[in-house]
Amino acid sequence: MSYEFNVEKTTEALINWVKTYFENNASPETKAVIGISGGKDSSIAAAVCVKALGKDRVFGVLMPQGEQADINCSHLLVETLGIDHAVINIGDTVSTFMNELKKHIEPTQQAIINTPARIRMTTLYAVAACLGGRVVNTCNLSEDWIGYSTKFGDAAGDFSPLSDLTVTEVLQVGDYLGLPKELVHKVPIDGLCGKTDEENLGFTYAELDRYIRGLTDLSDKPELKEKIDRMHRNNLHKLQLMPKFENK
Repeated sequence: MSYEFNVEKTTEALINWVKTYFENNASPETKAVIGISGGKDSSIAAAVCVKALGKDRVFGVLMPQGEQADINCSHLLVETLGIDHAVINIGDTVSTFMNELKKHIEPTQQAIINTPARIRMTTLYAVAACLGGRVVNTCNLSEDWIGYSTKFGDAAGDFSPLSDLTVTEVLQVGDYLGLPKELVHKVPIDGLCGKTDEENLGFTYAELDRYIRGLTDLSDKPELKEKIDRMHRNNLHKLQLMPKFENK
């Protein structure tokens, strides 16, 4: 239980990692293309990319589904970072697709939740293809650990700057980079039932992060430990390469 997080060292290493990735996998003109939700992860990942590449090489894509109540947060981020951006509303696309699907099969709640995320990722790759870019994955370690992401949706991307950092650590990076508090510490809400992520999960990210980093074994909360372990096991398929038949 000796794990310590050095935000200054980690942030500088993270910025250099993004620089190196683009030096090795792109041209000097290649842009980082990132979906801007207005939440902590996209805000901090975008800020890291700006530090690494400069604002002219980061392109933000705002993708509301019809009306988005907190779209002002997305606009605040692109204005704060000074990055170019586009607003591509996916509302009609989602509606058209779901209506077509309903002609053949009744959409489940899982399909209703995951389809917009996958359409957003399709949108990001279309923008990247037009601009000559690499798509930023904005997932963090905590959410990946318990499967709080959509396979081939927000879990996709070309490079992932935050996926080895817990929520607690991501927040520290955001503060270190000087981003507005209302973006870094914005409480994530699912947009469906109005509950926060932590209310849906039944535990806090602080509890999860301490468990991931080995700072607690949750021996005093065996039911919580089993719940986190079960969620992790059930969602490993989102983190691993697609299984393939090997013709030996």
